[in-house]
Amino acid sequence: MEEVDLALITKRSVRGIFALVYRTFAIQILGFGANFLLTIFLSPSVFGVFFVVSAAIAFLSYFSDIGLAAALIQKKEAITDEDLSTTFTIQQILVATLVVIALLSSNFIKSFYNLGNDGVFLFQALIVSFFLSSLKTIPSIILERNLNFEKLVVPQIVENIFFNVIVVLLAINGFGVTSFSLAVLARGLSGLITIYIISPWRIRFGFSKKSASKLLSFGVPFQMNSFLALIKDDLLIAYLGKVLPIAQVGYIGFAQKWAFTPLRLIMDNVIRITFPSFSRLQHDKNILSKALEKSIFASSFLIFPSLMGLIVLFPYFVKIIPKYTKWEPALISLSLFSLNAVLSSISTPLTNALNAIGKIKITLYLMVFWTIATWILTPIAIVIFGFNGVSAASAFIALSLGVVVYLAKKHIDFNIFTIIKYPAFCTLVMGVVIYFLSPLIVRNIVTLLIMIMMGAILYFGLIFLIAKKELIADINLIKENLT
Repeated sequence: MEEVDLALITKRSVRGIFALVYRTFAIQILGFGANFLLTIFLSPSVFGVFFVVSAAIAFLSYFSDIGLAAALIQKKEAITDEDLSTTFTIQQILVATLVVIALLSSNFIKSFYNLGNDGVFLFQALIVSFFLSSLKTIPSIILERNLNFEKLVVPQIVENIFFNVIVVLLAINGFGVTSFSLAVLARGLSGLITIYIISPWRIRFGFSKKSASKLLSFGVPFQMNSFLALIKDDLLIAYLGKVLPIAQVGYIGFAQKWAFTPLRLIMDNVIRITFPSFSRLQHDKNILSKALEKSIFASSFLIFPSLMGLIVLFPYFVKIIPKYTKWEPALISLSLFSLNAVLSSISTPLTNALNAIGKIKITLYLMVFWTIATWILTPIAIVIFGFNGVSAASAFIALSLGVVVYLAKKHIDFNIFTIIKYPAFCTLVMGVVIYFLSPLIVRNIVTLLIMIMMGAILYFGLIFLIAKKELIADINLIKENLT
């Protein structure tokens, strides 16, 4: 395995960000178009089925490697063939066990959620896709640890093209839930074939007690953290599918998907780059501190205005786009989930940095708190506010950001106010302006797009005016490392 120095870490991190941004924009543009068409041709109940069944399968994935992949990426020393074969062997034993259990549970899932045969087929297709995904782990780890994101993005683009094209074509032709079933199978196969072409690794089994013990010391707490996130999020969705009408679950899924789109578009890329990069920098806290500040600024710089625009302008989308009025009940949830996303854009890089320097127990304790709070507050909020209570509880719990900042500052030196003050101020100004101008300007899709462009010009012009020095320094850093 290749070990990289500071200069190479910087260069590959910058290039990796651009590679992931390119990938994400390509995927999001394709996904946006596909999601737009799907919300026209499919009913909220079909979305509800896909949302619930996908959450059930996500429950399995958290048991598939007990944190070994993250442990390999975070490991200070170079990883060995023994580490890789041990990880692969443990993972496949776990995956095979979970696949068998899931397949045997198909009838139970069918009766529990009152699914038809097409819903069961979707469940089984996702199980197969889950197995195929597990085979991609080692080639992906090798690329990610070495910060070779320019190669890693290729299979992700390929599998998303297959998924979105197939699901739309089938949905238009009336396949309903089965559209998702066939699309996820195509996604799994195409991604598996592509990753082994780009990052060949000879599949081999083996086990080293020493290697397993060292990796599990980080991996088990990390996976426990992920497992609690599963209980907090995905298992909660499964619970909602039982206590709420499936159409209301569809509203929740719709609102959550749109509100979290900026996070998926921007934050996922930042985290994907910074976890291995921070892990390589954990020996130098000063450089790590600067890198953390850059990552928070980058995410808030783009996420804050995106979510403000979403909150202010989405009601106009609902009114203007044909057949979109059916999603009007989801607007309150959209705003509340957006507040959660704003706060998460700050807390997530902080917990990511704590994980990268080995402080996994701190983030585990935080996740315990968030999980307990979610399961206590959400049912209460549903009784009070109906299905909008899910997003209300989510937004309230996200206010614990202050605790995350306090704990992170004990180990890494940074000033959160200095980092976010410019994006926050410019976003607030932009939001007020477009809120009052939109009723006067927006009449159709063309004027809505004009309003979006006006908001973007206002935001970027204002932030460049008041933070010119910082932005120029960042641009020069990018130029230096792209050449």
